[in-house]
Amino acid sequence: MLRGAGAVLRRAASGQSPGQASGAGSPPPLEPWLLRSLVCPLSKRPLRYEAATNELINDELGIAYPIIDGIPTMIPEAARSTQKRPPAEVPEQP
Repeated sequence: MLRGAGAVLRRAASGQSPGQASGAGSPPPLEPWLLRSLVCPLSKRPLRYEAATNELINDELGIAYPIIDGIPTMIPEAARSTQKRPPAEVPEQP
């Protein structure tokens, strides 16, 4: 078992998230040791935590994995694209 996993599991069983204060509206930050352990399932590269959107970002592939109820959802089909798509080209009219 990963070091620190027991404490995380006990907090999860009690319904308390790490760093959670009573009445806190924003999601708690991701545990640093957990972030160091997680990699993108597609590229096997490290991920960046974005607190504003509560997602794990793969800048290389331009995708973001959501963190739902404190649990990283590392399913490629659940990821969203973070790259802005260029507008569709309009053919020139003669």
